[in-house]
Amino acid sequence: MLEKLEALESRYVELEQQLSDPAVLADIDRYSKYAKKHADLSEIVATFREYKDVCREMDDTASLLEEDLEQELQQLAQADLSELQDKKERLEERLKVLLLPKDPRDKKNVIVEIRAGTGGEEAALFAGDLFRMYSHYAEQQGWKVEILSSHPTDMGGFKEIIFQVNGDHVFSKLKYESGVHRVQRIPVTESGGRIHTSAATVAVLPEAEEVDLQINPQDLRIDIFCSSGPGGQSVNTTQSAVRITHIPTGIVVSCQDEKSQHKNKDKAMRVLRARLLDRAEREQQGERSDMRRSLVGSGDRSERIRTYNFPQGRLTDHRIGLTLYRLPNILEGDLNEVITSLVTAQRTEQLQEQLPEEEHKAE
Repeated sequence: MLEKLEALESRYVELEQQLSDPAVLADIDRYSKYAKKHADLSEIVATFREYKDVCREMDDTASLLEEDLEQELQQLAQADLSELQDKKERLEERLKVLLLPKDPRDKKNVIVEIRAGTGGEEAALFAGDLFRMYSHYAEQQGWKVEILSSHPTDMGGFKEIIFQVNGDHVFSKLKYESGVHRVQRIPVTESGGRIHTSAATVAVLPEAEEVDLQINPQDLRIDIFCSSGPGGQSVNTTQSAVRITHIPTGIVVSCQDEKSQHKNKDKAMRVLRARLLDRAEREQQGERSDMRRSLVGSGDRSERIRTYNFPQGRLTDHRIGLTLYRLPNILEGDLNEVITSLVTAQRTEQLQEQLPEEEHKAE
C-alpha cells in the first residue's frame, strides 16, 4: 500500500509542476485535464502526508522513551505515543478506503425514473412522495432537478415521472436508490381506516452523453402526436409530443411535457441514451459471472430495498438492516444518514473482499 501511495504522491507533485508550466497554461484542454487529475489526487495525498507526519512523530517520541527521562516525562511521552498510534490506525483505515476502486460513473448526473407499482391510486400518490423527497434532497445538495416526462393522476400522484438531476457527484449518492420502495399507511381513499401496502419502483441511471454511446439514426422510429392529460383528454391541439422507439432493443420513450416538439425530442433522446447505456452495462456485468455483485450496489429494480411505515414513523432499509424512526424528516429530503450508511456498508464490503486477495498475494 505504501508503494502505491508514494507513486500517487510523486504523480501529484509532477502534476503541480505541469500546472505551472507556461506551455500548459496556454493550452486550456491540457490545463483542464491536469487540473482534474490533480484535484482527484488531492485528498489521498493530503491524508498520506498526514500519515507520514504521524509516523515521524511516533519515531521521535519512541526515541525519547529510550532516553533516561524523569518518570513524569516518561508518562507524558507514553501517552503521546498511544494517542499517535490511534491516529495512525485511523489514517491507515482512511487510506484503505481512498485506495478502493472508484466507480467511474460516480461523478455523472443521473436520470431517475419513478413508477407506481401495486396499489393503484395510493401507489401513484407514493410515487409523488418519492419524487418530492428526492427533489428536496437535491435542493439541499445544491443540485438542479429537471422533469423530463410525467404522467400525473387526478389526485396529484404520478403513474410515472422521469427527471434529471444535475450537480456534483450525483450518481455517487443516488445510485443506491434503485429498487422497489414499499409504503405502509392508511390511504386517503380508504374509509375504513385500514393500513394498506403499496409500492413504487425507482431506477437511477447515470446520464449518457453522446460520446458514451453512439446511436444509429436508422435504428430509431420517431412518432409525433398530440399530448394528453391525466384522464387521457387532449391538452394540446398541436402535435408536439414525441415517441421514440429503438428498434433493435424495443425500448420506447415518450415525452410530452414541453410545448415544443424539439424540446420533447431532446428530452426523450436523453432518457433513451441513459436506458441503452444502462442495458449495455447490465449485459456486461452479466457476462462477468466470476464478479461478485454487491447487494448494496446491485441496483436490481425487482428487489424490495426499503419500507416506509407511516403509522410507526419508521423507515427500514432491508439491504443493511438500517431502521430510523424519523420518517417525516426523511420524506422532506433528510436522506443524509440513509445514504451515508449505504456508502459505508459498501465500502466495508469492498474492504472485506480485498482481504482474501491480499492474503493470497502474501502467500
